[in-house]
Amino acid sequence: MRASDRAYTTLLDEIQTGVLAPGTVLGEVEQSARLGVSRTPLRAALARLASDGLVAQSSPRVTVVTDVQSDDIRSLFTVRRALEETAARLAAASPAAPTFARMADAFAAADLDGDAARDAYYALIADFDDELDAAAANDYLVGALQNIRTHLVRVRRLARYRPERLAASVAEHRLIASAIAAGDGELAAHAVHVHLHNALTSILDSLETTPELALTPQPAARKRRP
Repeated sequence: MRASDRAYTTLLDEIQTGVLAPGTVLGEVEQSARLGVSRTPLRAALARLASDGLVAQSSPRVTVVTDVQSDDIRSLFTVRRALEETAARLAAASPAAPTFARMADAFAAADLDGDAARDAYYALIADFDDELDAAAANDYLVGALQNIRTHLVRVRRLARYRPERLAASVAEHRLIASAIAAGDGELAAHAVHVHLHNALTSILDSLETTPELALTPQPAARKRRP
């Protein structure tokens, strides 16, 4: 892996998991030394993060991790809803649609008892996203979704504080997968709409009731989703 890619991957993970909280200053000298790279690859990594919208320059030599506000999250979900509903319709009409029955069964069998089981569930959702992208078979749509998901990791971790929301998410994903498997694009899109509405409501409620969660660093190994 190139030094710039290594620096980007490390910083991206730390921003997404909250290790580098919003407002954290990323000075070139300090970050170069910490990551073990020279300034040229670090600048390349920071430029990629800026393009992602995860950092912003406050001066020529100082970059700051961007904040996450409620309005940003709403805007993110507005775009996510449009993209994922379309992806669900395309997947339901694709030759791969019947294979989503396997995903529905996997969601039905999902276990949320304990950290290891929940981590396995998050991995299952990542697999579902991959299957959805492949079935949608639209490079432009998938590219837009991948950009959205880069930002979603930052806010999804708030849902871990609401286990009841996580349990509901299992049933919602099962319905989406079942609808796709049945070739019912409208039901699949509606199920996506309901799921994202509930996820957004839960995240915004978490921010309203415990706003400090948005700024609390989380373990780098954890990447959880509503």
